[in-house]
Amino acid sequence: MNIFSKAALVPVVIASLSIGAHAQSVKGLLDGAKKTMGGVKLPTAVAGAAGKGSLSEGEITAGLKEALNVGTRNATGKVSAVNGFFGNQLIKVLLPPEAKKVETTLRSLGMGSYVDKAILSMNRAAEDASSKAVPIFTNAITSMSIQDGLSILRGSNDAATQYLKGRTSASLTTAFRPVIKTSLDKTNATRYWSEMVNVYNRLPTTRQKVNPDLPSYVTERALNGIFINVAEEEAKIRTNPAARVSDILRKVFG
Repeated sequence: MNIFSKAALVPVVIASLSIGAHAQSVKGLLDGAKKTMGGVKLPTAVAGAAGKGSLSEGEITAGLKEALNVGTRNATGKVSAVNGFFGNQLIKVLLPPEAKKVETTLRSLGMGSYVDKAILSMNRAAEDASSKAVPIFTNAITSMSIQDGLSILRGSNDAATQYLKGRTSASLTTAFRPVIKTSLDKTNATRYWSEMVNVYNRLPTTRQKVNPDLPSYVTERALNGIFINVAEEEAKIRTNPAARVSDILRKVFG
């Protein structure tokens, strides 16, 4: 579950209702928020903080942005480390689906080393490129408005992740592809891949040649792995007090 589920983002609605309502009581704001959300019950921590008048619109917006900043920094830090992809079975880059027959055939002939080297080097390329995501995420988070927060609030349980995907996927792909292409060459993935495919294509039993676009495939898998980790970090901030590493996070999500 993402941290920005409907209940978790009720404070954003409270903040938006406060505009032009200086004389309205805190109770009126809470009632208005509940009405807007169709009767969704406010979490105790949120209601308590609002009742004390301790959460301003600026603090709520800052908390939302800080949560995404912390989550994306932690996620990209994990996947850009050595074995960030290769050591994580959930996001490990394996051979493209169209190359599974290549893998099966080569392993059955005792040529699994070609496959293993190609897989390792593809993951190293994904790890190498992942650090490029940080400034792109930061730019998207900085431009987030209260209206964006309301859209996340009214959306599905993965609305926060979808928000980032919608605003960063194109830029991430553009930034990642040349880095991954360079990394594939640097880690010898291109050579290992070519050797593996050439061996397979020369086999007398091969009927259909294989040559998928390796940089595009690894770029796609790298982005998928990053977003999986961003979602995990978001969930930690919502459910684990220890993950709230700043005063604003503790105040808004505590």
